[in-house]
Amino acid sequence: MIELHSSPTPNGQKVMIMLEETGLEWKHVDVSIRLGEQFSPEYLKLSPNNKIPAIVDTEGPGGGPYTMMESGAILFYLAEKTGKFLPKDARKRYDTLQWLMFQMAHVGPMFGQANHFNNYAKENIQYAKDRYNNESVRLYRVLDNRLRDKPWIAGDEYTIADIATYPWTKGHADRGVDKAGFPNFMRWFEAMEARPAVQRNNKMANEIRARMAKAAEGKTPINMYDTKDNAARLSRATGH
Repeated sequence: MIELHSSPTPNGQKVMIMLEETGLEWKHVDVSIRLGEQFSPEYLKLSPNNKIPAIVDTEGPGGGPYTMMESGAILFYLAEKTGKFLPKDARKRYDTLQWLMFQMAHVGPMFGQANHFNNYAKENIQYAKDRYNNESVRLYRVLDNRLRDKPWIAGDEYTIADIATYPWTKGHADRGVDKAGFPNFMRWFEAMEARPAVQRNNKMANEIRARMAKAAEGKTPINMYDTKDNAARLSRATGH
């Protein structure tokens, strides 16, 4: 059994899709980042960096429970555990890993910053908006170029590189990314959305959001974008 301690953010959805694709038995344990549950002592034992997602594999290496944080590492772990979506061929395997790192190092951070300054920043900082929105469009171009002669991001096989990237690209229309300008990316995106596991993920993500919103009624949210407050919360939770 895989326990997924998470919220249905893009990073959370990566693991949800992977679990649905592999057919592993799993359950979602809701962690409300808006309520600050990622700073609870219990959660910090799973993810010392107070980020989601984290997993507990009740049948981990050696037969006992094993805990993991970091979504990219979790995808790699689940791929190795099941023998799925990470090619055995050395060249294809390394192609998959470098495009997984591309998502982790570029797509996630840049798209996340663009979303923050577009929608959540207290001040309207045009420089920040331009910087991150322009970089996001450039990264869509990298993907479009990559997919020009390849069906999937890592090559001719569907892999964890595709699974990692898809949830972050759902907002492509907000960046002006469409079939006219990015036909290869859009072909890939539609192929992703045609997969039953991805469709199940998208349905579950909406259900989890609704469930978590109901559970949060009457409770005071934290300002999760205040990095100084977050540092103080971590110190209080760990006693350091």
